Amino acid sequence: MLSQHSSVLVVDDESALRKALRTSLTASGFDVEEARSGEEALGSVQQHQFDLVLLDVSMPGMSGIDACRRIRGISPQAGIVMVTVRDQEDDKVRALEAGADDYVTKPFKLRELTARLRAVLRRTRMSDAVEPVVLRAGNLEMDVHERVLRRDGEDIHLSPKEFDLLAFMMKNAGAPLTHVKLLRTVWGVEYGNELEYLRSYVRMLRKKIESDPSNPEYILTEPWLGYRFCNPSDPDSPPVATED
Repeated sequence: MLSQHSSVLVVDDESALRKALRTSLTASGFDVEEARSGEEALGSVQQHQFDLVLLDVSMPGMSGIDACRRIRGISPQAGIVMVTVRDQEDDKVRALEAGADDYVTKPFKLRELTARLRAVLRRTRMSDAVEPVVLRAGNLEMDVHERVLRRDGEDIHLSPKEFDLLAFMMKNAGAPLTHVKLLRTVWGVEYGNELEYLRSYVRMLRKKIESDPSNPEYILTEPWLGYRFCNPSDPDSPPVATED
């Protein structure tokens, strides 16, 4: 559950939107502060430690991307969610590369936004904990040390790379993972452009873990960006499913 003392800095140049977000997020249990620009946000982050930063990509003066990069340097423990415009896929990639933990696209619903914020908050808090030996999601159970995956209690055979890819996704459940990040983390830093290579592994994993590979519940596609592992047992996980 979300702590009622979780603090969020809302950064947007539109005063009406800031006011609406303050009202809604406060009602959802957040302590909210506001900043009108990237420059003002940097000053706030230097003076106070926030659990979360909700940051608009498109602002006059310092861009949201530049502000994200600098906030990440000042406050590496904070969760950063970027607000992007729908259909601007480059903004999403640049936001994640600048250090954002997730993004939400305009127009968005409050339920979607709070789900994103709660998920990021859980991940940032879990990053300080001891890494679990067993990962669970829905009817999947993965023993990381024994390198065994079970579905409904039955062993599922995975190749070494399939296991590494799924393990990385499950450890980062709920987070958007770019093609480049997945390739370089699982296969090595010399990889990054082998998109069809990654897609073929995702297709194989879906056949092994999904009840209906054509309508996946676990490995969801983030169009033009990458993938997001979803735990269908998580009530706060917002729907993001698109077939690759």
